[in-house]
Amino acid sequence: MRSTSSTYRTRRATATAAALLAGALVLTACGGDDDNASDDESKGTGTDTSVTLPKLDGQTLEVAAVWTGAEQENFTQVLKEFTERTGAKVKFVPTGNNTSTFLGAKIEGGQPPDVAFLPQVGVLHQFAEKKWLKPLGAEAKAQLDKNFSQGWRDLGAVDGQQYGVYAKAANKSLIWYNTAAFDAAGITETPKTWKDFLTTAQTLSDAGSPAVSIGGGDGWTLTDWFENVYLSQAGPEKYDQLAQHKIKWTDPSVKQALTTLGELWGKDELIAGGRKGALDTDFPKSVTQAFTGDTPAAMVYEGDFVTANINADTKAKVGTDAKVFPFPAVGADSPVVSGGDVAVALKDGKGAQALLTFLASTDAAEIWAAQGGVLSPNKEMDQSKYKDDVTRQIAKALIDAGDDFRFDMSDQAPAAFGGTQGTGEWKDLQDFLSNPSDVAGAQRKLEADAAKAYGSS
Repeated sequence: MRSTSSTYRTRRATATAAALLAGALVLTACGGDDDNASDDESKGTGTDTSVTLPKLDGQTLEVAAVWTGAEQENFTQVLKEFTERTGAKVKFVPTGNNTSTFLGAKIEGGQPPDVAFLPQVGVLHQFAEKKWLKPLGAEAKAQLDKNFSQGWRDLGAVDGQQYGVYAKAANKSLIWYNTAAFDAAGITETPKTWKDFLTTAQTLSDAGSPAVSIGGGDGWTLTDWFENVYLSQAGPEKYDQLAQHKIKWTDPSVKQALTTLGELWGKDELIAGGRKGALDTDFPKSVTQAFTGDTPAAMVYEGDFVTANINADTKAKVGTDAKVFPFPAVGADSPVVSGGDVAVALKDGKGAQALLTFLASTDAAEIWAAQGGVLSPNKEMDQSKYKDDVTRQIAKALIDAGDDFRFDMSDQAPAAFGGTQGTGEWKDLQDFLSNPSDVAGAQRKLEADAAKAYGSS
């Protein structure tokens, strides 16, 4: 997330956020799956009504988002509650990974969904510039102002006009690990630095466990790897400059980050299935192969939303079989990279605005949180609604850190560069994973694609 503060304050705040997160994870390291949400709360019974919604009997709304599987099912519980309260029928439409392309075709064809979740800030800006978005109504804006900090409100605005609600957030600076694999290798402490991380990976590999599971089949996971290394190593100021393409991808700081990534990506023996296997592994599989099978991988990188896949697709218990530690410090501090999905209206009408109002409320946040595998930047929600103690503490760290996280870099870029399957940064980093020795070649590809995308946006 961008900050208007000085570099010193930003570095201090980022370090503080990392410390808060590390402290929270230490507190939960020995905790079990503290599921204190009742079945009724998980399903959403409408017992808590902090927001008044209109009656919409007879209306049908369409909502589009990238989620499938467990993430889609969890969000469906929120939509069910909305239907119970308003009488509107809601149809969920998965967009696939190319959200902007999917929605652009729908809009230009005259059949946009009523509400869509955009996974990239860059897409929000592009859609606003094309006048495809409808501003938030007074009721939705009142809920947003009441429940969200200024930083999250700013992310959903373009040129002073409020368009979106960041109903779903992510902390993308986490390494999840299989406790049985760590125990078998005799590892008693989680790594704090990148050097320690590589040593831990080698120890695990020597003990017979595939050390790191990488979902390289989904290019967005690789952008997240890069962003964490880059933020920690190059610092917040450089991060902001690269995110806005004010420095080129041929900059020495990018060379340093790619070289650092190559220390892991260049060692087949440390990667589950080697580089080729990683490129054939999508994100959900990267999680399941860390917590299932006879020889599971010991570690998998990704955000807090990993818990949804662990809960839905494995028998592992978060907080017992599956634990987590902050992304290791490559430079002076551990990075703290956040992301999120912003809900926007693509159609005029009472129904779309009512759904945005609901999504900005504590009611929706608490129902969604109770399902597991999601964080909310809603600062007024009841944190006890989170499904497990690990997620609860990660969420607390996100709220406590205020507005000083750095927002996902690729999500700030034009979609052609940072948010499209098979092209731009996603493809360039997949090519780099395939051949981590070609740092200069990767930089040239990244810069050529970035220059084209930013120049035409």
